[in-house]
Amino acid sequence: MKFFSNITTTVSGAMLGGCLAVAATTASAADLRGWNIHVEDYPVSIAMESFMAEVAERTNGEVTGKIFHNGVLGNQPDAIEQIRLGVIDFGEFSLGPMGQSIPETNVVSLPFIFKSIPQMYELMDGEVGAAIGEGMKAKGMVPLGWYDAGARSFYNSKTPINTPADVTGLKVRVMSNDLFVSMVESMDGNATPMAFGEVYQSIKTGVVDGAENNPPSYESTNHFEVAKYYSLTEHLIIPECLCMSLKTWEKMTPEQQEILLDAGHKSAVKQRELWQAREAASMEKVQAGGTVVNTIEDKAPFQAAMAPVYDKFLADNPDLTDLVNMIRNAD
Repeated sequence: MKFFSNITTTVSGAMLGGCLAVAATTASAADLRGWNIHVEDYPVSIAMESFMAEVAERTNGEVTGKIFHNGVLGNQPDAIEQIRLGVIDFGEFSLGPMGQSIPETNVVSLPFIFKSIPQMYELMDGEVGAAIGEGMKAKGMVPLGWYDAGARSFYNSKTPINTPADVTGLKVRVMSNDLFVSMVESMDGNATPMAFGEVYQSIKTGVVDGAENNPPSYESTNHFEVAKYYSLTEHLIIPECLCMSLKTWEKMTPEQQEILLDAGHKSAVKQRELWQAREAASMEKVQAGGTVVNTIEDKAPFQAAMAPVYDKFLADNPDLTDLVNMIRNAD
C-alpha cells in the first residue's frame, strides 16, 4: 500500500547516519505511553490493545507500552499537543479537532466529501492517507493506521430532519472546528461549539436542541434519552488516526518502524470490524428505546447547501485544492 511505503520511506530516510545507533539504544528500553479517550471495551480500545500486544511480541519485548483509557492523560486537544511534544508516545484521535492546527486533516471534515465508508477505507489506506500523513508529520505526528468512526448524523429533541430547511433555527452542538460551524450555518441553523461531556445536560435543559454524531456515540452517552429524533444525513465521515509522536518514532530502528506500521494497519482492520458490529448494536438499542430514526433518501439538497463551505475552505486553503479534488473525483 502506498500509505505505508510512503511513510516508511520518508521518515526512515531522515534517520540515516548517526541517528540509527542512538535509536537502537533508546528503543531497546522503550516503554510507551498511549492515550485513549474511550472506555476499555470500546472498539478503539480493543484495537489499540491488540496493536500494543503485537508490537511487544514482534520486537521481542524491546518496545512495550501501556494504554491509558478514559482520557486519564488529559482531554483530546491537550493530548494532541503532548503527542507533538513527545510527552505521550502514541494515541488515537479524531481528525476533526486536528483541523485547526493541521490543515490537511481538515479536508476529511468537509461535509459529504466521502461517498461511503468503504470508499473512505480505500482512500485513507492509499494516496489520500499518505498526503494527509505528510501534513501530520510536519506537525510532529506519524499516522500508523486509520480507524473508523462511522458516519455522523443529526439528532435533536424537536423534529425529524429530512431537508436542509428542517435545520433552520435549530441550536446544534458541533465540535470546535470552523468547518462544522459553517456546515450548520449554511442550513440556517445555530451552531454551538461545546465540550462533548456537556451535550446531554444542554439538550435536556434546552441550551441546545441537538447535536450530530455516529450511532455508538449517540447511544453510549444516552443522548437518545433527550433527543429522540435521529436523522441519517450521514453528512460527515471523519476517520480517526492511531498516531505516534514523531519524537518517539525517530527513536525506533527501521525494523521497529516497519513493525509499528504493520501492527497499526492490522489494528485498524480489527477496529473497523468491531466498529461495524458496535454500530449495528447501537442502532438496535436506540430504536428499542423509542428513537425515531429516518433515512434521507435524497441527499442532493444537503450537498448543494454545502457549496459555500467548500468555496470558503478552498479560498482559505488553495494549496489543498488537489487533495480535495482527489477525494471528490474518486470512484
